Amino acid sequence: MGTMTNAADLLAPDTAMGAVTLRVGDLDRMIAYYRDAVALDLISHVGDIAVLGRGGVPALILQHAPELKNPEPRSAGLFHTAILFDTEAALAASVYSVATRFPQSFTGSSDHLVSKAFYFTDPEGNGVELYWDRDRTEWSWAHGQIEMSTLFLDPNVFLQEHLSQESVDDPRAPALGGAAIGHVHLSVGDVPQARDFYVDKLGFEVTTTFGPSALFVSAGGYHHHMAMNVWNSQGAGRRQQTLGLGQVEIVLPHADDIAAVDDRLRHHGLQTANDGRTVTVADPWDNTLLLRPASA
Repeated sequence: MGTMTNAADLLAPDTAMGAVTLRVGDLDRMIAYYRDAVALDLISHVGDIAVLGRGGVPALILQHAPELKNPEPRSAGLFHTAILFDTEAALAASVYSVATRFPQSFTGSSDHLVSKAFYFTDPEGNGVELYWDRDRTEWSWAHGQIEMSTLFLDPNVFLQEHLSQESVDDPRAPALGGAAIGHVHLSVGDVPQARDFYVDKLGFEVTTTFGPSALFVSAGGYHHHMAMNVWNSQGAGRRQQTLGLGQVEIVLPHADDIAAVDDRLRHHGLQTANDGRTVTVADPWDNTLLLRPASA
């Protein structure tokens, strides 16, 4: 699905997203947001690094960097980190928890046909999406593109239908199901340049576009693992070292897959750092991607 190309030049179909690293100014406040409001587990907190996720699987790595400044408005970087919940009950529990503890952080909700999504801004201005996917059998593809929309989703009706007293009392209850990074949406300076890097070089497939302003890409026919838009950042250049996005992990099935991507990126003239297990590469705006194998 998406743009037809040589399978050897594509990321493996069962590629997934790993943890997102955020550089933060106030570590305690950010832990409070993602643990107490979003209802992720604090997996570890050692010195300046806190790791949060579900079921022992890291979703967010918060890195204390109080010496850094906020990014300039309209710069490239993170648009939002999207946390995918296994069930509507788990999503409802998290949405209710954030809305109760940080009510000012809610920015909207939408039914995207493939998913139901709720949007927030964390205390340091990073975008957050909390969402649940409909079954893939309910997704529609037309002319190689997935059909997505932005339909009204009433948060109160959603909560009435999916929230229980048990999940209000314990929004992290294992019975609700897990949560992990589902996709990462970036602000970039130029969509054709993003397509050249993420599709032609890295090996994602295009799943849909929104005119010249946004591009959605995935591996294996998912609606999107990553997206890039210029809605706030048209013409942005390379990022400075600031608060906000540190790096994005992309998880490939095997070490062989990592080696193949490294070869492909180098063939295209990109600089990579390969430590024998992981490969790190920067996109044209200096957003850092870390590719690692799922298998040890």
